[in-house]
Amino acid sequence: MYMELVVFQELTKEISSECFFMTESQQEEKIIQVIDLHQFTKCLDPEIKILDYIQHPINTIEQNGEKKGILFHDMKHSSFIDCNTSEEFKRRHQLSELWFVFVEEDNVAHTTHYTDFIIENSLEIFYDQIFLFQFFQSDIKKLK
Repeated sequence: MYMELVVFQELTKEISSECFFMTESQQEEKIIQVIDLHQFTKCLDPEIKILDYIQHPINTIEQNGEKKGILFHDMKHSSFIDCNTSEEFKRRHQLSELWFVFVEEDNVAHTTHYTDFIIENSLEIFYDQIFLFQFFQSDIKKLK
């Protein structure tokens, strides 16, 4: 289920060449974003086609002929992107849906922490679907 080493090396090389203007830590964040994207799409629907992940924190995919956006968020590490920015991205790229995905490395028994975050930030207004993705368990829970 995990990304093959060859694919990972190709993506890392692509990010290094395409994102030469980014700092080393920004490139590292982008690589983590791509790994999350690949693992999430393989777990959710292997037929999902990845369209773009380089240009923006929101990844663009195609599922069943519809363009959708996915924003990954790690509660421990990443800063929170403004919801209005996400809404503008959705409009500008003519996406049918926008998804918000919490990425968690550890096994999560209770989702209260995540549902509180959703309510506090009014995520349900801006995002069509909200998921909790437990990376190492390859488990996806739909929160909205």
